[in-house]
Parts: sequence; structure tokens; C-alpha cells
Amino acid sequence: MSRPLPHFDPRAVPVLPALFGEGLMPAHPERLTAPGLRRLFAEPPQWAPELLREKRFGERVPVRAAVLLPVVMRERLTLLLTLRSAHLASHAGQIALPGGKLDATDANAVAAALRETHEEIGIGPEHIEVLGTMPEYVTGTSFVITPVVGLVTPGFELRPNPGEVDDVFEVPLEFLMDPANHRRHAWDWEGTVREWYSMPYQEAGQERFIWGATAGMLRNFYRLLTA
Repeated sequence: MSRPLPHFDPRAVPVLPALFGEGLMPAHPERLTAPGLRRLFAEPPQWAPELLREKRFGERVPVRAAVLLPVVMRERLTLLLTLRSAHLASHAGQIALPGGKLDATDANAVAAALRETHEEIGIGPEHIEVLGTMPEYVTGTSFVITPVVGLVTPGFELRPNPGEVDDVFEVPLEFLMDPANHRRHAWDWEGTVREWYSMPYQEAGQERFIWGATAGMLRNFYRLLTA
């Protein structure tokens, strides 16, 4: 059995420079609008996610979970993200999409994503137009995550749960959907090379280091938007 993942700074892990951009194009501007996203999910193209499963850490029993990709309908669309509290048992201190484990009372992954979003940051389902879901993403810590994509109407009041969320912020969707901003990292842990994406975003002199599972699901979202 593998030892627990040690504490490390993902910013210090080398970037694979040959993969920067990979000759890929940013998502078309029409796809980066609310009407464009509605059309995309109403008539999904043929596409394949790039990332489905991370290499496992240990033998933890898989846990089903769901997250919301909350696309806020600003003049230029943004994606709302959270900074997880440093004391949490898993993925502490990381940037994440709102979401969590499916409860027995949740009808499905969509219901879980909406409930968790309300509990974590205070945005209720009345502000969210669910567009659809993306393929499951399995983390190295054995969370089987269903990403749910939704449009969020401005006018909501953020109420971050202090036990789970240290901060809430927005990143322009066009930044996240441009492969020039996607970096791939590689790290050798116990003889296994693990790779992941990061999407560092500078906001008012502060770096928002988006990486790991969150960046992986956003990379899949990019693949959908450019299919």
C-alpha cells in the first residue's frame, strides 16, 4: 500500500514546457457566451474527455461526489471558484469547484452539486440554470466526481461556510478556456510519475494556483467547448 501523499508545494513541481499550448486554439468566442453554452449542451458534439482517472494514492474505497462548474453571467462570463479551508481532511487549502459527497437524500449528482453549492457558498438553486453534466472524473484520492455545468444569474449573495471555505473568487472563462494558460506538471512519487494540469491566474497581485482535479475537469471542459 502506498504511503500517504506528503505535503508539498505544487508550484515547485517542474512544468513540462513542450506541452505549453500544444498548438491548440482557445475556445471560440461564441462558445464563451450564455447562448453559446446553452446551444452546446442542447446539441452536444461528439467529443472525448482528455482526463478521466488520476493515479491512485492508497486503497481508499471510492466515494461518489459532484461539483458545480458555476459560470456566472457577467458581461464576459466568469467561473466561480472556492479556496478550501486549510483544516479539511481532503484537498485542504486547494482551489476547488463547489461540491462534495453525494448524500443518501440526494436524488442524483445534479441535486448533490446544487445542495453543496448552497451549503458551501450560499448560492441557491433559484440562481442556477443547470445545462448538463460531463463525464465522471476520478481523483487519486478515489472521489468519483460528476461535474455539473450551470449558468449563475448575478444578484446572488455569497455566504461562504467558514468551516469549509476560506475564500470565493471569479476567473474569466476565456482565460481558463485558453490552452496557452494550461501548464502540465510531472512528479515522481514512490516510483510512479504523476502528472496534472495547472492554470495559475493573477488577480490584483495575488496568484490563484488552480491545479489538480479542478484543473483536470476544466481541461475536459475546454475539450468540450472546442469539440
